Amino acid sequence: MSNVIHDKPEQLEQIRAGLLQGEIVYAVYDCIGVGTGFVGITNMRVILQDKSFVGNKLAIVSVPYKNIRSVSMLSNKSMMGRFASTSSIGIDTGGSIKEADFRGDDKARHAHDLILWNVLTTK
Repeated sequence: MSNVIHDKPEQLEQIRAGLLQGEIVYAVYDCIGVGTGFVGITNMRVILQDKSFVGNKLAIVSVPYKNIRSVSMLSNKSMMGRFASTSSIGIDTGGSIKEADFRGDDKARHAHDLILWNVLTTK
């Protein structure tokens, strides 16, 4: 199972260490900015590392697909539309929206599509 899409091996290992029985990792993407450290996408849930707590505390937040109402993607395209310097996804859980920012356009697009596919096939 070494063909999992990921940016940093240590983030992939952190996700693998907390998997449930029968859970499969699809992708782990490093995030930029404050708040989210990384996003892990499995066949059962979206896992976000939340770094926004006071005192350098970290939380691992699991969002089961059945709790996701919608997923969105926002791209910060250049003026000419030739590249995206950053892109984001938003995950609406009904009570809040979890956001994750990525470098480039392709990671957010892939994360969005994977999450949407799982939301549509698991409900």
